[in-house]
Amino acid sequence: MSEHVTVLMSGNEAIAEGAIRAGLRFYAGYPITPQNELTAYMAEHLPLRGGIFLQSESELAAINMVFGASAAGARAMTSSSSPGISLKQEGLSYIAGAQLPAVVANVMRAGPGLGNIWPAQSDYFQATKGGGHGDYHLIVLAPSSVQESFDLTRQAFDLADRYRVPVMVLSDGLLGQMMEGVRMPAEETAPPVEARPWALTGAAGRKKNIVCSLFMERDAVEKHNLVLQRVYRRIVHNETKIEAYRMEGARVAIVAYGSMARICRAVVDAQRRRGVKVGLLRPITLWPFPVREMARFSRAARRLLVVEMSYGQMVEDVRLSVDKKADVRFYGRSGGGIPMPRQIERELKKIL
Repeated sequence: MSEHVTVLMSGNEAIAEGAIRAGLRFYAGYPITPQNELTAYMAEHLPLRGGIFLQSESELAAINMVFGASAAGARAMTSSSSPGISLKQEGLSYIAGAQLPAVVANVMRAGPGLGNIWPAQSDYFQATKGGGHGDYHLIVLAPSSVQESFDLTRQAFDLADRYRVPVMVLSDGLLGQMMEGVRMPAEETAPPVEARPWALTGAAGRKKNIVCSLFMERDAVEKHNLVLQRVYRRIVHNETKIEAYRMEGARVAIVAYGSMARICRAVVDAQRRRGVKVGLLRPITLWPFPVREMARFSRAARRLLVVEMSYGQMVEDVRLSVDKKADVRFYGRSGGGIPMPRQIERELKKIL
């Protein structure tokens, strides 16, 4: 059994360390709060561990550099915060259209517009419904702890490679800035990257490769889209994840993700100590959304309270999942406002 160590680090640093240990070889990014610790960590550590760090001239440049590095066969990544991710959307669509693996971290802040640097979850639509143009999807992973920020980032690279799609790690300013212990192997052993026969590595001895998302003939575009849709169906079938916490006998289930799930978990524990049967459903994959699991749990707990740092985004997927077979309520704050336990308990009392 390999030795492990526990290291105190922020959520942003954990994402960066997880990426490096996953075999990251190229990172391009541009500074923006509240994800700057991630970029700073990459600048300090990635070049010392065999990778390339570039502070690009803009967010647009960063995502297109990732396109090029991925096309050449490297494990590649970028990161930003909400308005910076907006600028990357065209490049993300191109990466998805070209069937390239890449990882993008979004440490969400309040908006719309420049908003402020406080945490929010109001980029859910942008992450899960495409954000850019065309019929494409990102796999979206939502950590709720610093440990998960490390673990899910490592998994993100494997998923990106397995399906040749971009994967987003959706964090926020609260989770990115907090510090916790992260357990990791004492010795760094980046996994070997499988051979990539599609990559642009030179055509000596083989047929040349072409990586692009441009198809001038209408039928060719539709055929390519059908290929992508088959991949997305495989992802939906294989990769949904949800945590069910204290759902045994629950009369009401709180549904929350990311850092909000941490606060809601404390509410559930407090309610259980008072004898109130409340549970927590935490989607870990936001796309694909755990539709079947949400529907199954809602058959037992027929009342759901969705709590978000937004004015109602994930709640739409919850309602679609239960298909009017459960009573779905919503409570949210945004613009830097964070739902507090007493406010969530007040909403629970209305339902109970």
